[in-house]
Amino acid sequence: MTTNAQPRTQWLGRWGFILAATGSAVGLGNIWKFPYITGEFGGGAFVLVYLACILAVGVPVMMTEIALGRRGRGSPVDALRRVIAESGRGSAWSLLGWMAMLCGFLILSFYVVVAGWSFAYLWKMLTGGLAGSSVDEMAAIFAANNASPLNLGFWSTLVTVATMVIVGKGVQAGIEKSVSWMMPGMVLMLLLLIGYGVFSGGFPAAVDFLFSFDAGRLSSEGMLAALGHAFFTLSLASGAILTYGSYLPATTSIARTTLSVALADTVVALMAGLAIFPVIFANGMSPSSGPGLIFMSLPLAFQAIPMGTLFGVLFFVMLSMAALTSSISMVEATVSWLTDNKGISRRSASWGTGLVLWLISTLAMLSFNVGADWTLAGKHFFDWLDYLTSRWMMPLGGLGMVMLAGFVLKSETFREELGLSPACHALWLFMVRYVSPLGILMIFVDALGITRVEFGLHWPWLLAILVAATLVGELASPRLRRMLCS
Repeated sequence: MTTNAQPRTQWLGRWGFILAATGSAVGLGNIWKFPYITGEFGGGAFVLVYLACILAVGVPVMMTEIALGRRGRGSPVDALRRVIAESGRGSAWSLLGWMAMLCGFLILSFYVVVAGWSFAYLWKMLTGGLAGSSVDEMAAIFAANNASPLNLGFWSTLVTVATMVIVGKGVQAGIEKSVSWMMPGMVLMLLLLIGYGVFSGGFPAAVDFLFSFDAGRLSSEGMLAALGHAFFTLSLASGAILTYGSYLPATTSIARTTLSVALADTVVALMAGLAIFPVIFANGMSPSSGPGLIFMSLPLAFQAIPMGTLFGVLFFVMLSMAALTSSISMVEATVSWLTDNKGISRRSASWGTGLVLWLISTLAMLSFNVGADWTLAGKHFFDWLDYLTSRWMMPLGGLGMVMLAGFVLKSETFREELGLSPACHALWLFMVRYVSPLGILMIFVDALGITRVEFGLHWPWLLAILVAATLVGELASPRLRRMLCS
């Protein structure tokens, strides 16, 4: 039963949500970061730890956000306000909705600049603008791309306009219709690139890099990388999944849908590794992380292979689509709130949001050229947007969501929305109350550099803390609930 009597557009089918949510999760970071850290921290051993982190932190939080969105049938602000009112709790908790919506908008404000790189490189690949004979020359091309505010501003503006055009058309005609061909298209291009990689000569080395089970390389740093990536990769605490959940039909299973998105996200990330690293290894290059792999080493490798321009174009088309599906999801919360509360059309809300987004993203874009000297506490405007969202707003928002679900809202809310068996519901509640908060706190502490968590030395203590927190939490649950609800 929903607390919102207003009719609301819904996905045409379960796959519409899965494709949209997976598109939100599979962004630029997933294409290069997950494959790299997989190989760096133990291959198959890292994948197993990552999957455990997905199940312990990512899936429970994602289920919570989808359930809150579907229950409240609105933007993060409206959905949380309705669900909180239904439970008779303090309205201060609705601030989580404002923070989630703002977080997604701020992320997109610098993300469109990064997404612009992929569109710029697609054009360079088509027009022969990536002619370099060394990594240093490719680095010079990358620097020149960012040095011109007109050039960089054009491509980030293009991403902004494309995003607003799609979002302005609506949930079904815009978002769902777009991801229904972009996501399968991206997978098809990955398969074509993997097919080439099989015959490139570097495929065995790529498989060994990604899947060799080497527990000795799985350090505390690797475990924290798995934990952090499991949380951030699913677009949690940024308003995207909660808003997408508000369009989910009441008959759709939240648990099965969430597991499908998590699995699809992981499979696409591993496929990206199998597409990228054979080309890198076949050309004797090092699989370095970050923009250097995608925008320097990989274009150089494409020049050295037969039909390299074709495969380079395929790769950057895929990268551009991954960027676009993520940007669509991050702005939807703001557009949804404007259409629900300000009485304006979706098209007007999209272009109004796009204008504000363009102004902020222009300041982020200038951090790479004319504003390179504009710093505060040693950080550019671009860096501040990244720091505030990834280090503070997302972890705090995720922590607030699980505390809200685990201790504040009425238990009937999630029993009805999730529709789990008693045993599965008890497991979800345990994860949301104790395991997910502990994981998010470790991400938070590590990201801020407060202390270094060493799993090899302290995992018995972490387990003991979890057990103690569970016992104390269950014993103090009524008192804690009263305190949090006051």
